[in-house]
Amino acid sequence: MAAYIAVVGHGPDLERDEGAVHVLRGLGARVKTLDLWDDPIRIAPQAGETLRAIVIEAMDRPDLAAAALRALRREPALDGNAALVAVTAPQVQNLNPELGFDDFVLVPYLPAELYARVRNLEWRRSEFAGEERIKVGNVVIDKSGHTVRVSDRLIKLTAREFGLLVHLCERRGRVVTRDEALERVWGESYDGGPRTVDIHVRRLRKKLGDALPLMTLRGAGYKVAALDEMSER
Repeated sequence: MAAYIAVVGHGPDLERDEGAVHVLRGLGARVKTLDLWDDPIRIAPQAGETLRAIVIEAMDRPDLAAAALRALRREPALDGNAALVAVTAPQVQNLNPELGFDDFVLVPYLPAELYARVRNLEWRRSEFAGEERIKVGNVVIDKSGHTVRVSDRLIKLTAREFGLLVHLCERRGRVVTRDEALERVWGESYDGGPRTVDIHVRRLRKKLGDALPLMTLRGAGYKVAALDEMSER
């Protein structure tokens, strides 16, 4: 599957030698470009393509970059993609979380830094489940090391909390009943009631907060929301 990075900026400046397009292509990345005022659909992924991240070159106008990002987010095919804003050093003080960017990078670019920030955004937005590790949003579970981190912050869990979290995340998108959780996490020899599952779910929510997309399905059980359900929450 072909992966690419989209660079959005002032049309005549996009191909300049010191710009993000030139830097990223020089590093071997595939790049699509878009003028600030063009239709966002032009950089939307086509069949067989994956959009790695969006870089919006704001330079001295982060307000224009924010407007461009809002236009991109209105395009369903682009909503949810990681976005990086490129600004000059004096404009850093004008950046705030309300603008909607995931990260920023300073201009003029250091090629290694620009690419590292793109890779970091990919990691933060990626999700996977393997024998050793599971990643759901910003929650990273190391099954072999029995550790859980949220955005690199170590979260202390009891053995039961950890086991329940792993079981729920391994079955992402599927309902886990209380009886199933008791059998798989606590074991068949456990003689307590299903109430203990509810208690441990509350503890997980308290410790992990909004980082864990854990849903309660009344009368059925619990479910870690699938990726395509996240936009509906």
